[in-house]
Amino acid sequence: MLKVRLPATTANLGSGYDSIGAALNIFNFIELEETDNGLFIEVEGEGKDIIEKNKNNLVYKAIRKVFEKTGTPLKGLKIKLINNIPIARGLGSSAACIVGGILGANYLLSKPLPDEELLKIAVEMEGHPDNIVPAFLGGVVVSCLSEQGITHMKLNGINGLKFVVVVPNFMIETSLSRKVVPQKVDIKDAIYNIGRASLLAAGLALGNLEVLKEATKDRLHQPYRNKLIPGMMEVINAAEANGALGSFLSGSGPTVIALANNNIEAIGSAMKKAFKQEGIDSKVYITEPCLEGAKLYVEE
Repeated sequence: MLKVRLPATTANLGSGYDSIGAALNIFNFIELEETDNGLFIEVEGEGKDIIEKNKNNLVYKAIRKVFEKTGTPLKGLKIKLINNIPIARGLGSSAACIVGGILGANYLLSKPLPDEELLKIAVEMEGHPDNIVPAFLGGVVVSCLSEQGITHMKLNGINGLKFVVVVPNFMIETSLSRKVVPQKVDIKDAIYNIGRASLLAAGLALGNLEVLKEATKDRLHQPYRNKLIPGMMEVINAAEANGALGSFLSGSGPTVIALANNNIEAIGSAMKKAFKQEGIDSKVYITEPCLEGAKLYVEE
């Protein structure tokens, strides 16, 4: 039996909208086994009551993409999903499904496609690279799309950096969160984010964590998504008031993350309290970057 381990991911890190993402040590697992016919899907953990268990399942769709790409008929499949990544909370659950399905399918077919081709298929399915690339490669990654494909680079100055992940008890669909972000922005806001995203990438590459508070500030998406997430800015401010190096909305939300290297528990408690003052319960995960990304296992 083939087993794939997939990390959660957080995208944007504030100013790096659709371009900077990080893999985290919170994992989903996908178990795959080919059969003579039929599709059998089992789900444990997060989303077990809402995830589709038919051909509309995202993991199955990703698997089918690879089989179609290689011209191989897909007869039957057993899929078991063991989920620890919260669904529709801005932590890359869909990216984990896509990357896991594509990697698993390629392995079942004796690896006919190179990694860059798999990455291209995954990004095409997701629509943007900021969750897909770190889920695939691990670490903190800057990525962009071009006519030549996907250009990406890992940032390696993140030793000792903790991610305090605060997940509120409501969902936001990515499609809704994207609709509130304007298609055109003021040049001043563009300049504001270019400077801070550049600072963010440089700080994370060189291990200069002192710049993160300023570097995670944003004007392109967080001010607009704020209306969907009661208390978002209060949670960010509570994190920074208690010693966070920087804090931001994770992906399309509603999860909020703080970066820290000390006072970890107090930061998480303050963020949780700020959500509670809005009448929102939340769960705190204290984790760190997953440096190796997706991982395959073969079990007897």
